[in-house]
Amino acid sequence: MSDFNNINIKDIQDNSNNNDQDFYKNFREKLIEVEQFPSIYTFKFIVKTDSDQGEQVKALFDHASAKFSEKSSSGGKYTSISVENFVNNADEVIAYYKKVAEIPGVMML
Repeated sequence: MSDFNNINIKDIQDNSNNNDQDFYKNFREKLIEVEQFPSIYTFKFIVKTDSDQGEQVKALFDHASAKFSEKSSSGGKYTSISVENFVNNADEVIAYYKKVAEIPGVMML
C-alpha cells in the first residue's frame, strides 16, 4: 500500500517553533514522493491503555471511510491504534497529525 521506509514521524510536543515547520515541510515533501493522492492513508499511534487517549484519537477521524484496529502491547500498558482513512492530499495527512499532536502523551509513528 505505502512505502513507509522513507517517512519518519516523531512525537511532537510543541508546534510553535521553526523546527516543527521544517519537519512538516520535509514530511509533506516525502508524502508527495511516496504516496499517490487521493488515497486511503494509514495512520499509526501509540496510547496508554488506561487512558482515554485512544477515544480522543478516534474522534478526530470522522470520515465515513475511517477503519480502526487496535493491538495491546505484550505488557498491556500501551495500545497501538491504526487508522485507515481517506485523504485528498498530503496537507490533509499533516492536518490529521497536527490535530492528534494536541492530545498529550500520544505517540505518532
